[in-house]
Amino acid sequence: MKKDKLLQKLLSMPKDYRWEELTVVLASLGYSEASTGKTGGSRRRFISVNNKKALTFHKPHPKGILKRYQIKSVIETLKAEGLI
Repeated sequence: MKKDKLLQKLLSMPKDYRWEELTVVLASLGYSEASTGKTGGSRRRFISVNNKKALTFHKPHPKGILKRYQIKSVIETLKAEGLI
């Protein structure tokens, strides 16, 4: 149930959506975080286990709150993939 609540929160485009919440939602939808190597910095990539499509973001810091454009991008991608 927690995943469903986090997904609903994501869809409401809140101003306080945390990186950790996003990783839970993406994992529940079949995405796994891929390592970006030593020079990846804050860049993170999530690969869909179903179709190998990737979502790439910069992990927000220091507070870990996602930017609005990142939330919008996630929602658009998940809709395009038919996951939501």
